[in-house]
Amino acid sequence: MAFTYFFRDLQTLEVIRDYALPYLSSKQYINIWDAGCAMGQEPYSLSMILCENLGYMYFRNVEILATDIDESNLFENIISEGSYPEEQIQRIPKDIFNAYFKPDDKDGYFKLNEEIRKSVTFQKHDLLSLSPPKKDFGLIICKNVLLHFNEEQRIKVIKMYYDSLIEGGYLAMEQTQKLPKEVQHLFEPVVSNAQVFKKR
Repeated sequence: MAFTYFFRDLQTLEVIRDYALPYLSSKQYINIWDAGCAMGQEPYSLSMILCENLGYMYFRNVEILATDIDESNLFENIISEGSYPEEQIQRIPKDIFNAYFKPDDKDGYFKLNEEIRKSVTFQKHDLLSLSPPKKDFGLIICKNVLLHFNEEQRIKVIKMYYDSLIEGGYLAMEQTQKLPKEVQHLFEPVVSNAQVFKKR
């Protein structure tokens, strides 16, 4: 089973908050695709960041589509329940944890509030199908997935991302994953210290 944790790669989340969010919040709706979402820690971390910075009224217009090939067939239930064991939530900043989590009925588990859970929808999806689950995303996040593909596959998937973004939309990738030179002309780097790019 894929492993990650809440607020992993906080630097990238902060770049999204500081650079992508001002642009995205000018739109009527913010549509986000988290490709390779695992058990939901990443899309939920982003959701909490957005809620903190958008305010309740506008946050209701945020839709995060979380997808994964999910060969375990477990992710959908985990994400829809939004309940996680104590060891997985220990890195969450205390003020954010207190604002969005409460103890669950299951001993040792903590449950996200309904507002955050409603912002994230799970769908099974194979990136190598090269067919996006939908289009017109303002932001696409892809972590810990492209490194499992060969270079040709990575290029094709990134081109799919490009075609799936709105004009001026953003792509955020793993810190260690550079854009292949064949697709660098499609995106403009946002900062020098994070793999966040704006569609040209």
